[in-house]
Amino acid sequence: MPPGMRTAIWWSARQAGKRFDMFGMNEEQIAQLGLTFGVGGFILYMFFIILQLARESKAGRFGTFMLFIVLGFGMLGFIAKNVLVWLLNI
Repeated sequence: MPPGMRTAIWWSARQAGKRFDMFGMNEEQIAQLGLTFGVGGFILYMFFIILQLARESKAGRFGTFMLFIVLGFGMLGFIAKNVLVWLLNI
């Protein structure tokens, strides 16, 4: 809802099919931006957590490598999906 607009006016305009833009972007573009950079930021933070876990447990090179492979495998799927969508222009 745009700032300063009463809820009833916003809801009736939304029901009428009008689209509100914020910062020159519509709702879909804002959601895509948040998903891409928000989840990307969380992935970087999770890599930091895995690195800290490896350091605190004194895992060594092989142990650190295995931690990144095992714990980072789910993040790899998210990254691969975005790369495929970008390459195939879906």
